[in-house]
Order: sequence, then structure tokens, then C-alpha cells
Amino acid sequence: MQDFTSPEVLYQELIASVRKYHPSTDISMIQKAYEVASDAHKDQKRKSGEPYIIHPLCVAIILADLELDKETIVAGLLHDAVEDTWMTTEEVEKEFSAEVALLVDGVTKLGQLSYSADKVELQAENLRKMFLAMAKDIRVILIKLADRLHNMRTLQYMRPEKQQEKARETMDIYAPIAMRLGISKIKVELDDLSLKYLKPDVYYDLVNKVALRKSERQEFVNNIVKQVKQHMDEAAIKAQVDGRIKHFFSIYKKMVNQDKTIDQIYDLFAVRILVDTVKDCYAALGVIHEMYKPIPGRFKDYIAMPKPNMYQSLHTTLIGPNGQPFEIQIRTFEMHKTAEYGIAAHWKYKESSDGKVPVDKREEEKLNWLRQILEWQRDMSDNREFMSLLKNDLDLFADSVYCFTPQGDVKNLPNGSTPIDFAYSVHSAVGNRMVGARVNGKLVPIEYQIKNGDRIEIITSQNSQGPSRDWLKLVKSTQAKNKINQWFKKELKEDNILKGKEMLAQYAKSKGYKIGIYTKPQFLESVMRKYGFRDWDSVLAAIGHGGLKEGQVFNKLIEAYDKENQKNLTDEQVLEATGETQEKLHVTKNKGGIVVKGIHDVAVRFSKCCSPIPGDEIVGFVTRGRGITIHRTDCVNVLNMSEMDRARLIEAEWQPAENKSEKYMAEIQVYANNRTGLLVDLSKIFTERKIDMRTINSRTSKQEKATISISFEIASKEELSSLIAKIRQIESVLDVERTTG
Repeated sequence: MQDFTSPEVLYQELIASVRKYHPSTDISMIQKAYEVASDAHKDQKRKSGEPYIIHPLCVAIILADLELDKETIVAGLLHDAVEDTWMTTEEVEKEFSAEVALLVDGVTKLGQLSYSADKVELQAENLRKMFLAMAKDIRVILIKLADRLHNMRTLQYMRPEKQQEKARETMDIYAPIAMRLGISKIKVELDDLSLKYLKPDVYYDLVNKVALRKSERQEFVNNIVKQVKQHMDEAAIKAQVDGRIKHFFSIYKKMVNQDKTIDQIYDLFAVRILVDTVKDCYAALGVIHEMYKPIPGRFKDYIAMPKPNMYQSLHTTLIGPNGQPFEIQIRTFEMHKTAEYGIAAHWKYKESSDGKVPVDKREEEKLNWLRQILEWQRDMSDNREFMSLLKNDLDLFADSVYCFTPQGDVKNLPNGSTPIDFAYSVHSAVGNRMVGARVNGKLVPIEYQIKNGDRIEIITSQNSQGPSRDWLKLVKSTQAKNKINQWFKKELKEDNILKGKEMLAQYAKSKGYKIGIYTKPQFLESVMRKYGFRDWDSVLAAIGHGGLKEGQVFNKLIEAYDKENQKNLTDEQVLEATGETQEKLHVTKNKGGIVVKGIHDVAVRFSKCCSPIPGDEIVGFVTRGRGITIHRTDCVNVLNMSEMDRARLIEAEWQPAENKSEKYMAEIQVYANNRTGLLVDLSKIFTERKIDMRTINSRTSKQEKATISISFEIASKEELSSLIAKIRQIESVLDVERTTG
């Protein structure tokens, strides 16, 4: 006897749900996706024993409940087909569209990671991929959330340790993302289901205690609703009033944050008033405060100051007729829709047009946190550090505080934040040069804790020595911690890399090994993967500052070498082996072009993507049929090379030039607050130093932040460093960076 709903019934439910809101009657695309997915999954079963197709169908039904467009629903039906069956992304594109293929590919996990990484590494890489896909199309995460919600609903069929693992990941990552995107419809259920599997005793205790006096509470709420409705009618305010018990996780969060038992938490239920206009919201608030006594300090106006996920509502806690406190939320129907659907509302179909509404400023703001995460991805080579930052940032238990910039813009920071957190939320250059702060016009110490409504002004100085390590103990926001750590890593990285290099070489020598044989790109690659680093310099820096032991790193290099040499040699490896006897490439430049000493005097070229100059750490890349190109070791193209291409890298170093007047192309990006005369000041520095500018491009954002790209000829890294230091002293310049490809 089957105890699951048949796929056909679920499919009819999906179509009925889509037809409820979608203006188009043509459902052929969804029909086709259902048939393709049914065929692809026909021999598969879920852990519960039901046909696998039930999962994609339920995911599509959740997406239809959010009233999403057809492409998203089709991608929901196909989201597991590429990962678990014979289908490919190319076939999805051919059968449906490039848009659907992009969504399906974004949701497909990095299942094909070839190396046996540990769980944290795998999870971090999956999340990195997911955030990048989200940046291309936010619907990817809507499908991912629907997928996770259905998996959580059917988690009882999993092993207990798997239940814990999935529930922990949901509470750490997916529920907070749903909250950031403002989709309370999904967030609330994910919260409760995570709690159920992570803390079953707490969950069932809450269920029992809430049920204990349910009828009594229900009667109390019904009376309040009745009285409120009556007063609204008398005040001629058209309103819909309803009451509800708060969901279990929000009760649990209050118990943890306020250190109370369930009996001490008074607002277990909330009454919601929905009205037509913002004016009516405040009129309704006036009526409510006349009816019941408000509790001082418990009123929150999220209409005037929306939450970062654009949630808007008036919250007030009042004393009921029998002395029982309760909460009332007042919002418009439009605000309620935003609270329920969040960013998903942007993809809803509107009757008037073919549908998609242009992304307005508010939707843009919702995605600011996503941009910040993408920024960390670029900055961070260590996967473990990335995961811990992400979890801190998405912490569901964290409360926030609102403050203002001198221009009146609102900043939302974690509770307990200091002016340092505020400075880094403005820009890393402001934080790095901060020497003090004024709050509401008065000077305050940097450990001052920001309060709601504070107006904060940061005092900066060009002579600042940069952040102090003590700041890491003071700051609360993940963003500030990350940026301070980045500063120290950057400042001390050079020293740590040299120290790490020496320590590794000394260890190899003490054990009687020749280090050159073991530091081939493919061996370095396997060690980088093992420890979750993106480049070899980061590994050396970690050895230098004591994060890794040189012995364990060298042993991993030996393992990789032994593994490689047990295999039959391929052509590529023969090429490698012949190269083993060669010295490093010695790179210089003379009148006859660029010359490499060491490998039969082969002529090479400098890559245009990263423009290496003497003093940079460099590496050679054997191109197919066009000799060798020289790249900087931190070039984006080198860092993102495939396994196969890495085998074509060869060590290289600069040879002192006989002709000191040789020049090399370099490119920098200058970030500054826009002002009249900025370009004049920049070009003056180049003229004074007799440096020939080749190109200059400038663009300014709406916030009056200028980004200026300059390419020019220069003799060495020392000259470039001195030039950059000089540019940093120009008034209104925030930061200067070299282009890395």
C-alpha cells in the first residue's frame, strides 16, 4: 500500500497553482519539463521509497506558492536531472532555453569535485559556487531554498547523523539567507524544522507547552482581534485583523537571547493589522494606543526605518485587558506581500505586462549583503576562514542596531558594534585610516558601543599607522573582522612568505631532500587543495606565521610526488621530466626583445593581463605553439588555471638588466571620492616623476566614488611602490591597487 501522493496528482496540483496567478494559459513548457524529468528519474527512488520525481514536483509546487515565473518552475522540475541522471546542461539549453540552463546549472552542486576534500572544504566550495550563481541570477537561490525546504520536510527518512548535519547547515546558511531575502514564508518553516532535528527535546517541550493552554490563549487572541476590529470600524479605517501564535523558533530565540523560560515570555502571540496605506498604519497605531497601554521602549517603527531585507511594519507591545502583554504588528497589504515573499516578489507575474518588474532601489539594497559575501570570496583563499565568517554574518541569533552617517544614511550593524565597525561598513580605507570618532557631535573612545539612532562621524588621518590588533577584540561585525585581518595579512604577508620559504627549504635540507624536485606546480596544487588555500604564497605565509607546520606540508609534497611517479609517464610528464634538469628561467629584456636564459634561449612575451615588472614574483607558462608567456604569481588567470594547464607552468625569475633604462608596462586602479582637479593632481605626480602615461580611464558611480584605471611604463617594482605611496597621499584618494588580470 503506497502512502505517498501519486506524481500525477501532484502535477495537477502544480498546474492549478500556476494557473491561479499566471496570466498566460500556455503551460506546454512546464508539461514538457515534467515529462523530461519523469523520464530522467524513472528508475530512481527516494529514501522514503517513493518515486524520485515527487521531490522535483514538490519543489516546483513551493516555487509556484511564491508565484514565480515559468522558467523558475521549469528549472525547479529539472534541478536534479543534470546532477543525478544522464541529462546535461547543454541538453537543457537545447530543449528549453539558455535561461533555464543557467538556473539549473547554478543549483547543481559541485558533486564532481575530484579530490577527496573534507566536509568543510566541500561545503565551502559548494557555497562559493552558489553565491556566484546567485550574483548572476537570484532565482538560483529561490530554487535552492525550495529544494532545501522539501528535503527538510522529508528528513525523517534520513539517518540521525545526516538529519543533524542537514539541519545544522539549514540553520547556519539557508534559513538566514531566506531571512536576508525577506522570504518569511520559507524562513519560518526552515527555522522550525531545523530546531526540530537539532534540539528535539527543546522543540517538543515548546510544542507541548504552547499546546497546554492553547484554547485559553486562542480565546484571548480572538477577543483582542474582535475589539481591535470594532475600534478600526468606528475610526473608519478599512483593516483586516488576525491573530496568531508566534512560530516555535522565534519563541526559542527569545528564550536564548533574553535568558528566560517560556512562562516569562509575554508576547507568544501577535495580532496583525493590514491596511491600505501608510497613513492608515499610523492612524491605526493611534487607535491602538488609545485602547491599550503601550509598554515603554517596546515600539519599533520599521516603516520609517526598514530592516536590511526591506521588511516594513509598526511593532508595538501593549498590556491587554487582564494585564497580559501582547504584540501588535501594523502594515499595508503591499508591505505584507514583501514580508512574505521578499525578493521573490520581484519575479512575480503582474497581470498588466509580460511580467518582470525592473529591479528597483529597494531590491538592490536587499542584495547588498550578497555583494559583500562575493567580496570576501575574492579576498579569501582559506575556505575554513570563509565558512566561519559566513556563519558569523548569517547568525540567526544576532540582533542589530541602527545608526546614521553624517549625510543621514542609515547603517545597520550587529548589536554591540563600535565606531570601528561603522568605519569599515563605510569603506575599508576609512577603517584603516581611522584615528577617532564623534557620536552625536561629541568625541568618544573607539570602544564606545553604538546605540540606536546615533549619528556617527569618523575622523581619519593620512598618517594613521593602520588598524591595531586590539581592534579585533572590540569589533562585532564580520565585515570589520575580515577587513582588519586582510590588512594584517597584506602588510605582513611578504615577511611571512619569505620566512615560510626558508623554513620549508631548511626542513627539506635537514631530511636530505632536494626541494626543487618536490615543488612542481602539480604537487603544490595538491597541497593547496588539501589545506584549502588558493595560491602557494598563502601556504608559505601560513607556515611563516605558524598556522601550518613546515614538516606536515613537506610530507604532503612527498606524498604527491610519490603518487605521481608510480603512474605511467604521459607526454606532459615527459616534458616535465626534461624540464627537471633545467634551472629557473632567468628573465630579462634587451634590444632584441625578451630573452629567457636557461631553456635554450627561447624568446618569450610578457602577459598583458597582469603586466609583470622587475621585482614581482613571476612564473612562466608554456603556450601551445607560441613560446612562453610570463605572468605574475598573483595573476587571476594563473590562480584560476585548470589542473592540466598548471602542469605547463615553469619557475621563472628576473635577471638583472644590463640596460637600466628598460621600461615595462604596468596598470593600477585608483579609488577616490570624486572632486574637481583630481585628474590634474594625478597627472602632476606622473609628470614630476617623468613617467609616461599610456592610457587613462575614469568612471564615477552614483555615490560620487571615482574609479580611475591608468596604464604606464615603469622600470621596477620599487619605483611603482613609491609612485603608489605618493598617489595615496592625494586628497580624497581612498585606495590604490595593481590590476591582477
